[in-house]
Amino acid sequence: MAVLLDLATVAVLAFIGFRLVEASRYATTRHARRHSVEIIRGLRPHHFLLAIPVLFLVVVGFALLLRVPGLSFGWFTAIGGEGNPVFGSSKSTAGTPFELLVPIVFMALLIPALPLLVEREEQLFRRGSEHRGTAGRIWRGILFGAVHALIGIPIGAALALSIGGWYFTWAYLRGYREGGETAALQESTRSHLAYNAIIVTIVLVGIVGGALTS
Repeated sequence: MAVLLDLATVAVLAFIGFRLVEASRYATTRHARRHSVEIIRGLRPHHFLLAIPVLFLVVVGFALLLRVPGLSFGWFTAIGGEGNPVFGSSKSTAGTPFELLVPIVFMALLIPALPLLVEREEQLFRRGSEHRGTAGRIWRGILFGAVHALIGIPIGAALALSIGGWYFTWAYLRGYREGGETAALQESTRSHLAYNAIIVTIVLVGIVGGALTS
């Protein structure tokens, strides 16, 4: 049984790795690279400063939701993975060179593609928020979080990410008031990118630190 779970974990990581290669390859094309630079150049200190308390609330929300029976379940964790499969951590690589190598490779592929991946999520979940009522915006935030459960993170963590979704909606509406839909998407995308950049940094430091001390 353990062997089958290890094989399932490897298969999932191989699939995720393949998709990251595709995303990273596209992100390095001239047009995509120019657009990514445009997004990054628009980042301001407030994008990072506002993301910090939002991340704190997400963590608190996750900790509370873990107390609810069943919400600690995530299919990736169930087969031996750890956290978000995009980060490439799993129990099957613990104590081997792959414990550090796989996450580093995944991060190297993810980071160049991150601005465009974030923008796509904003187009899917935030575009049109100016035409939705409060209930509709709340539901889209929950949907944004819940979708993350499909990629394997614990259900409670996915639901806690709704807090981030609501924050991005707030950023979108702020941008919309200042310059319409284009400005709205730019603002929510940059808010989301800063938020994810902090997460990636924390995860990367944790993985490297954990591997070096183990």
